[in-house]
Amino acid sequence: EVPEAIRKGKEAAMKNLVEIPMDENNSIPHDFLGEFGSASVLLKRAPEGTGIIAGGPVRSVVELAGIKNIRTKSLGSNNKTNVVLATIEGLTKLKTPEEVAKNRGKSVEDVVC
Repeated sequence: EVPEAIRKGKEAAMKNLVEIPMDENNSIPHDFLGEFGSASVLLKRAPEGTGIIAGGPVRSVVELAGIKNIRTKSLGSNNKTNVVLATIEGLTKLKTPEEVAKNRGKSVEDVVC
């Protein structure tokens, strides 16, 4: 029974994988506020060499996402489950400069500057 549950868990995880856009500094492309329930997590991009400035549950999530430079602030509820889900929600909503430019009907240079 246990091996079957592990297999099903792996399959469910593979179906829910998402790609996190990152810039050349291994940071996020833009600032974003992730929200879940009453918990909010502010994700801010950071220059090279900053490292991960984040509290407990948020730090674990951004490390597993492969982000090397980021600043975060947990707002509202400190419930660990909601903070983790708010962080994941924020990371999944990030967009690359190319996606933003396409949505706005502009060139990438216009969006980045």
